[in-house]
Amino acid sequence: MACIVKRRGRYVIDFYDNQGRRRWVTMPAKSTKKKTQDKLREIEDQLARGIYLPAKKIPTFKEVAEDWLQFKKPNLRETSYALWAGYVKNHYAAVKDLRVDRIGSVTVEKFISAHQTAGMNVVTLRKILMVFGQIMQYAVRHKLIDHNPVRDAEKPRSPGREGRTWKMLAPAEIQKLLAAEPDMKYRTIYHLAIMTGARQGELLALKWTDLDFESGQLSIQRSTKLGKFFAPKTEASVRRIDLGPSLLTELKKWKLACPKCKLDLMFPNEAGRPMEHNNLMERHFKPALTKACLPGVRFHDLRHLNASMRLEQGENIKYIQSQLGHANPTITLNTYSHLMKARDPEAARRLEEAVFSATGSKPVAESQSENEKGVTL
Repeated sequence: MACIVKRRGRYVIDFYDNQGRRRWVTMPAKSTKKKTQDKLREIEDQLARGIYLPAKKIPTFKEVAEDWLQFKKPNLRETSYALWAGYVKNHYAAVKDLRVDRIGSVTVEKFISAHQTAGMNVVTLRKILMVFGQIMQYAVRHKLIDHNPVRDAEKPRSPGREGRTWKMLAPAEIQKLLAAEPDMKYRTIYHLAIMTGARQGELLALKWTDLDFESGQLSIQRSTKLGKFFAPKTEASVRRIDLGPSLLTELKKWKLACPKCKLDLMFPNEAGRPMEHNNLMERHFKPALTKACLPGVRFHDLRHLNASMRLEQGENIKYIQSQLGHANPTITLNTYSHLMKARDPEAARRLEEAVFSATGSKPVAESQSENEKGVTL
């Protein structure tokens, strides 16, 4: 049973913790009895929820973040681990030395405001907050704190899809890009990227066994980054993509010219290993754009280009989702909804035909109009 006593002119809270160990909390000098009673209620509440820790044993944010990183490491790609470790090292200076129980939603909102004032991109800030939230949730699970303050804080708004723009190439520009690339290997990569919408890492990890010339399909089974292979992003990313006849012809030509390598890669580098991103971009993709007098586009924009062309052709959204490897159609809709037609008179006409042509009847208004024509006054 906890109680309050007075020793040497200062209030002391005498209680037993969750392990049955007797503890004393000495209040600061000049603390009132009411303040001491408030502190006692706080301790009793923490004991009831099983989260009480002596102040000296409550870790700092930096200590919890390091523990969290080590916990996550076995299940992360090396690149993801390096990214998150970089966040922990470079972006939490304002809170790293604070005890985790001293970080509240006000602290988090001040953290957000400081980064916004410094001009940080909203998308980057939201990623940093995502990691911040995971670290604090780790503290909740280990009963260091009783709630996650990042979850309660008001987050910066996403720029939204309306403000997102991608540089798209017109059909004539696509042909100019392909014509500007003298190397068959890289020309085939661009062609494949545009016509499949596959991610760059997926394309550079392709093996010839992934291509079925008979069915005209390409299997996406892995991805690569920094010379290493990984499982695709999601379960839905493992997919089969349909290829057109002209692309299959180009791939047959490239297979005859492709240097053999132990890994059977479709687009190996000179050492027979997966090609590096910077080598593709700086030595080939950007120079080809410049040579063709085309606007600067990212390689990933070729994926968006594929999606936009499929939407323009009126392809089923479920089919587009499966070809792009999104986890579900909602992601496809949220990403590309701004590219969909807001007005389509032909769709309205087709709907009318579907309803009235099947029975041979006509809309009521049209029938009335024809009847009126036969009336003579």
